[in-house]
Amino acid sequence: MLDVTHYIECAAHFFFFFFSSFSSGCSVECLSTESHLQELSRLEHVCCAALGVNRKNICNFEVEYLCDYKRVQEEELYLVKWKGYSDSECSWEPRRHLRCFNLLRQFHRDLERELLRKKVVARCPRTLDSSLSHYVVLKAKQRQWLRLWEQHLNSKRAHPGLITVENEVDLEGPPKDFVYINEYRVGEGVTITKSAVGCKCRDCFTDERGCCPGGFQHKFAYNEEGQVKVKPGFPIYECNSLCRCGPSCPNRVVQKGIQYNFCIFRTPDGRGWGVRTLEKIRKNSFVMEYVGEIITSDEAERRGQIYDRQGATYLFDLDYIEDVYTVDAAHYGNISHFVNHSCKPNLQVYNVFIDNQDERLPRIAFFSTRTIRTGEELTFDYRMQVDPVDVESTKMDTNFGLAGLTGSPKKRRRVECKCGTNSCRKYLF
Repeated sequence: MLDVTHYIECAAHFFFFFFSSFSSGCSVECLSTESHLQELSRLEHVCCAALGVNRKNICNFEVEYLCDYKRVQEEELYLVKWKGYSDSECSWEPRRHLRCFNLLRQFHRDLERELLRKKVVARCPRTLDSSLSHYVVLKAKQRQWLRLWEQHLNSKRAHPGLITVENEVDLEGPPKDFVYINEYRVGEGVTITKSAVGCKCRDCFTDERGCCPGGFQHKFAYNEEGQVKVKPGFPIYECNSLCRCGPSCPNRVVQKGIQYNFCIFRTPDGRGWGVRTLEKIRKNSFVMEYVGEIITSDEAERRGQIYDRQGATYLFDLDYIEDVYTVDAAHYGNISHFVNHSCKPNLQVYNVFIDNQDERLPRIAFFSTRTIRTGEELTFDYRMQVDPVDVESTKMDTNFGLAGLTGSPKKRRRVECKCGTNSCRKYLF
């Protein structure tokens, strides 16, 4: 029989070899994770330098979450779920043995909120009834799922802005069947043709006529700070991959992606998930794109009827020139998937053209309508319209039309608006 100490040391060195080989381009399969080997090492009281297990920390076990609480005389005891061990191996531990201060604080915060919801006067009872202990366990597991989802979202994003996830409202976990993407996914029957020309400017900001906007008889969209200066309804033509200018060109804003850190959070008023900014956003700044699967309007009509029965929809008409294509962000999308409606929004829609010049397939960009404070929720108007008086009298701009959800209002069931603003229209449709 293989000696346990020898096994751990061999496995640790194999684990170290696996990661060093992986970094050099060679990889082999490792059957044990580092954390599993650390737990096995501590269980067998074996020190291993390769795993970072020594005499000082050999008796340290990681708390995964806290399951229950009781006070015996004046001593506080917690039922601990240990990381890497089954539920049957949970153990009661005195508080003085626990160094998981954040988990302890979170446990009592969850407990106090549930007691408040149940209108229980006692701040912290001597023992928890089964419903309370069940709740704190579900909350701890939900927090784990949300952290994993947060890590997954950040591993998929191709933009600088970080994503955090928070739910302090209910037990809802990550949405099912949602795939994070960074650019349009092309659906059946849709073809995107790349631009065949690029500008030759040495300085795009000063050579407005010779740059991409001027080539399409439109104004340069940004000022020196990268803020949009054209009115809603005017198209934005950015420099593309064929242009001579580099990535620092002032006419490359939307294509640089999301620059701000955002939090996907659970709203407390029944609006589901929402998005708030973790940084101050200046007025007229690019915030995010609305991306999803590009489908034909016929397919959008079919899906819209299904989404209506489900009580939600993420269909956005690309009706800048004509109503031919729609963006469906129900299953494929970015953080804009979670942005809620408001009748008084802080985001405004602009049509943007970069590598694709097909006027039927603009990219949908959200810019801030005002300064947005740190912690403020981001919103846009699902029925946003542009005042034709303020729009240039060209074919493209006067037909900007409705930048909202697809489908005829007569065919859609009425959906109550919950934005809560003074100017609320009461219904989305």
